[in-house]
Amino acid sequence: MSHIGSAAIRSDAWSKVAGETVYTYDYKEVGMLYGYLLRSRVAAGKLVRLDLSTARTMPGVRAVICAADVPETLAGWSMLDMPLFARDRVRYIGEPIAAIAADSLAEAHAAAETIELDIEPSAPVLDLEAACRADSALVHADWQDYVPADGSDFPRHGNVAAECSADPGGIDAIFDSASLIVEDEFTSQRQYQAYLEPKSAVATYRDRRFTIHTGHQFPFNVRDRVAQFLNIAPTDVRVIGHPIGGGFGGKLDYSVEPHAAALSKAAGGRPIKIANTRVEDLTTANCREGTIVKMRSALDADGNILARDVDAYMDNGAYTGEMSYMASFPFHCGAINYHVGKFRAMGRLVYTNTPPTGAMRGVSGPAMYAALENHMDHIALELGADRREHRLKHLFGNGDSLPNGQILDNAEILKQGFDAIEKIVPWQGTAKSRTPYKGRGLGAAIWLVNPLPGSLSMKLEEDGTVSVVTAATDNGSGALAVGIPQIIAETLGVRPEQVRISDPDTDTAAWDGGSQGGRTTQTVGLAAIQGATEMRGKILKTAAQMLQMEAGGLSIVDGHIRVAGESKGRMTLAEVAVAATFGGAPIQGSGGASLPAVPFNPGCANGLLFSFFTSPTYHVHYAEVEVNPVSGNVDVTRYVVAQDVGRVINSACVRGQIQGAVAQSIGYALYESMRFAEDGKIIEDNLQFYRLPLAVDIPKVEYIAMENDNTEGPFGAKGSGEAPALLPPAVIAAAVADAIGKPIRKIPVTP
Repeated sequence: MSHIGSAAIRSDAWSKVAGETVYTYDYKEVGMLYGYLLRSRVAAGKLVRLDLSTARTMPGVRAVICAADVPETLAGWSMLDMPLFARDRVRYIGEPIAAIAADSLAEAHAAAETIELDIEPSAPVLDLEAACRADSALVHADWQDYVPADGSDFPRHGNVAAECSADPGGIDAIFDSASLIVEDEFTSQRQYQAYLEPKSAVATYRDRRFTIHTGHQFPFNVRDRVAQFLNIAPTDVRVIGHPIGGGFGGKLDYSVEPHAAALSKAAGGRPIKIANTRVEDLTTANCREGTIVKMRSALDADGNILARDVDAYMDNGAYTGEMSYMASFPFHCGAINYHVGKFRAMGRLVYTNTPPTGAMRGVSGPAMYAALENHMDHIALELGADRREHRLKHLFGNGDSLPNGQILDNAEILKQGFDAIEKIVPWQGTAKSRTPYKGRGLGAAIWLVNPLPGSLSMKLEEDGTVSVVTAATDNGSGALAVGIPQIIAETLGVRPEQVRISDPDTDTAAWDGGSQGGRTTQTVGLAAIQGATEMRGKILKTAAQMLQMEAGGLSIVDGHIRVAGESKGRMTLAEVAVAATFGGAPIQGSGGASLPAVPFNPGCANGLLFSFFTSPTYHVHYAEVEVNPVSGNVDVTRYVVAQDVGRVINSACVRGQIQGAVAQSIGYALYESMRFAEDGKIIEDNLQFYRLPLAVDIPKVEYIAMENDNTEGPFGAKGSGEAPALLPPAVIAAAVADAIGKPIRKIPVTP
């Protein structure tokens, strides 16, 4: 294979380096108005009075709307609990109350200052555990009226928006008779995705349809959310995707798109642009959730884990989005990697009077693995065992199963990861060899590839290039900028730079599951092989007719038709394309794919919305740190990754994704936090105080790409962009604990 595994250049490289790329934040239309959202400054309270009359008369103002001006509907990806504007109550600081469209942003701001707003405040619900008590105030007094978006029936009650539990019975008896019980409680704070481009959208209402321009990871999700909010058919909404200035999961759900659409209709169809400022974006972001994870294990006299009990709380914020699915992850990740005997788990997704949380790279995994791996270190400490040997003693192998009953037929890759890292940094984990204030951590993870389907269509142009139409998006990974072109080029017999992929458009492209969960290269890549194979057959058939030969004796090499046994091509693809086009049968191909469902035990848990790990991947990470004993600052001095990638499609992209994911997760482990004051206001409400890591804080990541056969991916590839973010909090916290001789039970690990 001439293209698979190479470091082919991204198709968007020049435009991004030269500053030519048009992001949504840059995009303008003729006659465009500027939208502004008036947001609540109170975390919880009753909306007593809202007077927009003066704002509607202000200079330059073209429309002012609130809940009374839009359908009284609720929307949501997994639970229908979100209003477009606060109607009777406000539930978090930053919740939209009204929207203004004006000739300029300054005029919109001036009009917003004239709006008379009276909110009767109440004490916000902020504490996760307290929110679950029977005497807690309810974030949603009418929670029982809410309907799951997909008809799923899962446990929920009071402030618990979703619950997943598993109890095989007999757990308490095992703990009562155990030789040793090890117990820990871990907490983590929220993490902001911190993409460079704040959220924005331009919407137009014309011919009784909405057209929305947005840089989004999941265009069809935007289409469906806008349709829900405005109570219209999904096909009455067209979403055109732009290059994404970073997303990391934060641009998977809707943001300002439905507000811009509603404003455009109110303003007579004028295009409306709404763009968050950085402070607006940070304070209302659907960021990674905060967690509390309680974990305890019962062991016998030989150190075998007989049972484990996990109780986890996850911060939902005021509305649910897609977070219902995340309540399943304490169950999945509490008894993963290592044998634990019987397993009981409870995961609660908890409503609070804070901005709604959402997806971020490795959804829910970093906090869960930080709890799991540091709990394993605690067990090893209690046993007086070496941390690495303790893990290897209990490590999963082929044929072992996840808590859901899913059998793993390639779990031996975990051992390969430990062995690969051992060759680079031999582990000598005795207490005598530890240098004061220097420590090491080691951990493993099993992760999934998002199974949602993908598709594309392609045609051979008259100049011999290939044009591809798909609703898939490139979230920065290079999946569409170079990965899919490499797969098509390899299958078809052309060069990657001869393949051009259009921006996503929900009117012209078939449905796609969005840039999430490492799925694009793997799933859309499978569809690309199907489409390219179909096109290849048509090309060879047409060429055979032109050459008066059998198609079986022809091949395509570097864009030329070659006859078997000859070293030079007989004709170009351009010649074939012209002949086919003017012969009335243009050469086209299409493909669609999804990852197959995995057999599991459906009775393993109650409320298991996220049922199984599709196309599982295996990972081992190692970190070295040095702690300054005076300042408490932590330097990550070395970081090594062994990652199961199936097969590398583009070596530069895989390297970049691993380096970037580790850097982002080091931020989560050591620097970033989103804390709330007693009134529900975010304390770190701008990037100056949010504390992103700097370049000097990030080591060069050493990595081993473990390539293994994978029949579920194009040329054997698996998703590689998400999983590297899972383990840095786990292994860095473990390394800090090793350095200072005391346990770490909180993320971020601050001085």
